[in-house]
Amino acid sequence: MQGSKESVRVWLITGDPGIGKTTVLIKTIGIMRGYGYALGGMLSKEVRIKGERTGFELIDVASGRKGILASIKLNIGPRLGKYRVNLVNLAEIGAKSLLDAIDFCDVIICDEIGPMELFSPDFRHAVKTIVESGKPVLGVVHKRLNDPLIQEIKSKPFVEVIEVTFENRERLPTILAEGILLKMKGKDHES
Repeated sequence: MQGSKESVRVWLITGDPGIGKTTVLIKTIGIMRGYGYALGGMLSKEVRIKGERTGFELIDVASGRKGILASIKLNIGPRLGKYRVNLVNLAEIGAKSLLDAIDFCDVIICDEIGPMELFSPDFRHAVKTIVESGKPVLGVVHKRLNDPLIQEIKSKPFVEVIEVTFENRERLPTILAEGILLKMKGKDHES
């Protein structure tokens, strides 16, 4: 990766809405699993009914356990636009899957560190913990969110932020997987 620091162990994917950040992440996960690495953490996915987005789902990468992250149908939880955020699932599936990945997985996945997820104190704590865990972390971060936690993470010397663009999104899964594999093998970008 261009401009990679030798000590990079946290890769954060960012970019405009709809550019393909989660797609890049899922393709990278596929490559890493193909090499036999255990991945854990969480993914978020849109929920659509008859073509209309009605919310978001959380998925535990290791176990496949699912739950609602946010929905237009929820009556409780913090409101963000037309959605209510499910703080219980964010703690019991989102935060728990991140913390479990520290102990049981080679690479930690976090999709996404965004405005809905950051309503949860448990999620915020889990994100801080995985970033400081020493394990490789591959995450998606909201591009324009100016949250102190995101600014703190981005400022760390072992964090690299990669913007997904139309020009690079097909190549990025391979580039990211190679960077993580080098880290896993202890080569840390040696040439």
